Formats: sequence, structure tokens, C-alpha cells
Amino acid sequence: MTNLVLLLSAEAEHSAGPLGIPNVIWQSVNLIGFLAALFYFVARPMTRLFRQRQLDIERRLQEAQERRAEAARLESEIHERMARLDRDVAEILARGVAEGEAARVELITRAERDAESVRRQAEEEIGRRLEAARQELKRAAAELTASAARELVAAQMTEEDRRRLLTESIARLESRA
Repeated sequence: MTNLVLLLSAEAEHSAGPLGIPNVIWQSVNLIGFLAALFYFVARPMTRLFRQRQLDIERRLQEAQERRAEAARLESEIHERMARLDRDVAEILARGVAEGEAARVELITRAERDAESVRRQAEEEIGRRLEAARQELKRAAAELTASAARELVAAQMTEEDRRRLLTESIARLESRA
């Protein structure tokens, strides 16, 4: 080991750099400077870039979670509205069926009432026409009877009967006056 130290010290004396500083130290300082420059100009901006990228990803993740929560809320609202619409449609349908049934019953009742009214009016019209026909028949029978009686009286009446009837009629008129 002593040989190695002597060898290194001997070589160190032979490889002296500027200002008499051994090359190993210059190389170490140069390496440290290079690493510092690399860290300052590359690593720090890269760290900042990665940090900014991480913040952007976290922000986007947060926005995505908020959008997902909003979408879930909207989906819940839509399902709620759909359920409400289904209930409303069912209620409207039930109300429509009930109203339709009530209207049908009302129409049947009204039709029955109208039919009864028409029947009653028809019976009344038949009764009036029947009575008118009876009256017409009585009048015709009376005219025929009067006509037959006139013909019979005219055929059996003599001139003397006519004078006597005329005299009686005049006497009645005079007594009244």
C-alpha cells in the first residue's frame, strides 16, 4: 500500500495543472462545476417543469373529478326527472281513462235520456195525429150523416112541410126579437 501512495504522489507531482494544482483536483473541481451547472441549468428547470406538469395533471384530475361529479349529479337529476315524468304520464293516463269512462257514462246517460225524450215526443205526436184523425173522421161522419139526412129529408119533405117549417122559424125569430 505504501507503494501505491508513493506512486500516486509521484504521479501527482508529474501531472500538475495550472497554478501548480494537481490534475486530479482540477478534474474534481471541473466535474463539480459541470455537475453544478448541469444541476442549475438542466435539473432545476426540469424539476420545475416536472413540478408544473404534475400540478397541471393534478388540476386536470381535479377538473375531471368535478366534471364527473357534475355528470353524476346531472345523471341523478335526469333519472329523477324521468321518474317524475313517468309518474306524471301514469297519472295523466289514469286521469284520462277515468275521464273517458265518465264521459262514456255521461254520453250513454244522455243518449238514453234523448232516446226517452224522442220516444215520448213520438208518442205525443202519434197521439195528436190519432186525435186529429178521429176528429177528422167524426167531422167526415157528421158531414156524411148530415148529407144523408138532408137527402132523406129532402126526398120525404113536401111543399106543405117546407111552408110550415118556414113559418115556425119566422115565428121563433120574431119571439126572440
